[in-house]
Amino acid sequence: HTDWIGTDANMLLSGISKLPVWVINDADAASYAEISYGAGKNIPGVVLLITIGTGLGSALFIDGKLVPNTELGHLLFEGDIAEKYAADSVRRYNSLDWDTWGNRLNAYLQHLEKLFYPNLIILGGGVSKKMSKFTHCLTIKTPVVPAQLRNNAGIIGAAAMAAKNI
Repeated sequence: HTDWIGTDANMLLSGISKLPVWVINDADAASYAEISYGAGKNIPGVVLLITIGTGLGSALFIDGKLVPNTELGHLLFEGDIAEKYAADSVRRYNSLDWDTWGNRLNAYLQHLEKLFYPNLIILGGGVSKKMSKFTHCLTIKTPVVPAQLRNNAGIIGAAAMAAKNI
């Protein structure tokens, strides 16, 4: 909601609860877990995590340091925002077969590869459990791997970041 624009959510929620509060978006939390404990651990350089579900979430790490709130699913792509082209919800809504959707995802990943030249791309979200259905469509040079922590990555990452900040 537009009322939240410019709001310091950490300060607001800490004031209400009288406890320390740190706010992080879901993709950033999941990526923090994957960088700390999962597929991105000890990977130098640029690591992208893309969560694929209703939309396309994203997180960007450079040498293990998070660049917060990237929102790469909102990049202009194929005449609209990328998540309206390559999200899993689009695959399901349009009854796309895995090859058709996999080629769409590949085109989106090619776009990201040209922008960031990552050392690794990690795919998260529910569709990452089904990578065997579409990995043959991925032709980018960057290694692409599933999130090791799967749907637990967000909770693990949020807890790890909270523990780090206490």
